[in-house]
Amino acid sequence: MVAADVPAACAILNDIIARGGTTAYETAFDDAGFEEVFITGPKALRCHVVLDEDGAVAGFQWLGRNPALPEDCVDIASFTRRDPPLKGAGRALFAVTRRSAAEMGFRQINATIRADNVPGLGYYAAMGFIDHAVTPAVPLSDGTPVDRVAKRFTL
Repeated sequence: MVAADVPAACAILNDIIARGGTTAYETAFDDAGFEEVFITGPKALRCHVVLDEDGAVAGFQWLGRNPALPEDCVDIASFTRRDPPLKGAGRALFAVTRRSAAEMGFRQINATIRADNVPGLGYYAAMGFIDHAVTPAVPLSDGTPVDRVAKRFTL
């Protein structure tokens, strides 16, 4: 991802947030806040985009540090455009992201998904992630408890 990709990627994430139910993020980002979290911030390691046939950003995948994880494990987050979706975007992103994680010396990738995010759970399972742990009843901003499922992929 480069700076020019930020507005489109931010719009994709904000659309997902507005729809609700598939991301732990509950507050929309502005471009500067998005860039801080996903590109320049202290947890950000790499962020890849996938482009559609017209060259427009159709999704992105982030790798970042998480001090709660083992040193050989990196966090992942994935977001793809809903309207119109780009078939194969998630698989294309993961192929590149998996290589990046290995190149950086990681041996595992961790995905933490809301338990009510059925498409997200399915995506990571299809990519080969295995259930690792469940954190029960993590409250949303309105207090609603939602479990978080941690899945791991071994490189």
